[in-house]
Amino acid sequence: MIREIYEKIRARLLELGEIKYVDLWNRNVEFIEQEEAWARPAVFIEFEPVKWDCIESGYEYHASPRVRLHIVTDWTADASEEFDCRLSPDSASASTQEKRSGGSLDQLDLPVRIHGALTGLSGDCFCGLDLEESHTNHDHEDILDTVEVYSCDASRILG
Repeated sequence: MIREIYEKIRARLLELGEIKYVDLWNRNVEFIEQEEAWARPAVFIEFEPVKWDCIESGYEYHASPRVRLHIVTDWTADASEEFDCRLSPDSASASTQEKRSGGSLDQLDLPVRIHGALTGLSGDCFCGLDLEESHTNHDHEDILDTVEVYSCDASRILG
């Protein structure tokens, strides 16, 4: 089941055409200086512990596994540089912010595109992949590690 989820997610991510590297999570960003370089944006797939519920003793099991996608992008610039602060024509004291196109904030859109590609993804052993949580890890100087947590329904039938 885990292998099938990994393979389906990996294939769908690569179909997007934006993701340059997909692999299993192994605390990759924590030791980035010591690892062989990988192209970015990259996605690392992490599986949280799976708790199985027995449906039919020794034969059929059900679980709701959670999958964490570590979406790793380069941190390109100071996001505040992407806004122009200008006086509003309506009021001399009010200011508005006009966003410039492109730049570091565009990397925040990648998880949204990934979500669109993965929502409802299913296979033989799982169905209904859907987003549950989003986290942003700011602990690294040159990269941004956005973590998207998905869950699905899964089954394991032995026979």
